[in-house]
Amino acid sequence: MIIWDAVVDGILDTVKLVPFLLITYLLMEYIEHRTSDKTRSMIRKADRMGPLFGGVLGALPQCGFSAAAASLYAGRVITAGTLIAVFLSTSDEMLPIFLSNHVELSLIGKILLIKACYGILAGFLVDFLFRRLNLRKIGVGIHGLCEAEHCDCEQSIFRSALKHTLNITLFIFVISVVLNLVVEGIGTSNLQHLVFNKPVIGEILAGLIGLIPNCAASVALTTMYLDGAMSAGAMMAGLMVGAGVGLLVLLRTNRSRKETLQITAILYAAGVLGGLLTGALHLL
Repeated sequence: MIIWDAVVDGILDTVKLVPFLLITYLLMEYIEHRTSDKTRSMIRKADRMGPLFGGVLGALPQCGFSAAAASLYAGRVITAGTLIAVFLSTSDEMLPIFLSNHVELSLIGKILLIKACYGILAGFLVDFLFRRLNLRKIGVGIHGLCEAEHCDCEQSIFRSALKHTLNITLFIFVISVVLNLVVEGIGTSNLQHLVFNKPVIGEILAGLIGLIPNCAASVALTTMYLDGAMSAGAMMAGLMVGAGVGLLVLLRTNRSRKETLQITAILYAAGVLGGLLTGALHLL
């Protein structure tokens, strides 16, 4: 029964990402193969304001944006700062859980606003401090992905985008099922025995849970907060670090493992700091 539930949840978590991924890869293929160098240059220059749009879009209750952002970053369509802004502001499963528990709309709005604003500020800071993450390297981008998957992007943009989407979808599904089994085996009730109400320690531990690239992470974090087993700062740290399956897509599409680890470390540090600031300033 547990295995069946894990498979069903994995299917549901994966299927809703397909439209986002397909549209994303179609956009990337079009930019690479049907636009001039001047147009691509204009797109990259315009992306200097990317963290602003990333923070706003990420706040919408749909984890598909984090998956799309990861693919766009791997193709160097957006910057690392824009990616971090999306990851930090993504709400994933938090909103439906809050609404089903009749949480005050003012509190929900405040949480979304904090995550979006913090994501925007952190995104601009990342682009300023870590400029090397935005360099276009040989073998990185949609061409690198095409070479790895041996697609026929020169002949058919749609066929190439569809192949990339199916490959990423299969990867996400397999990992999601495994993670669902692991989380189910641990149990949310066992997580509540950890010290999440202690300053600093709570934020650090919650951030580690947020790194789990699965919707179950945000479900656990939000539920523990509502049950009084987690402080507001710890919850915010976990939810800011939690980027849904965005990290999975980044791991699969970005060819530089070192770069992916750097982004993950930046995300974790930024999320924990955001949680600590939330608690210290009593924002919630």
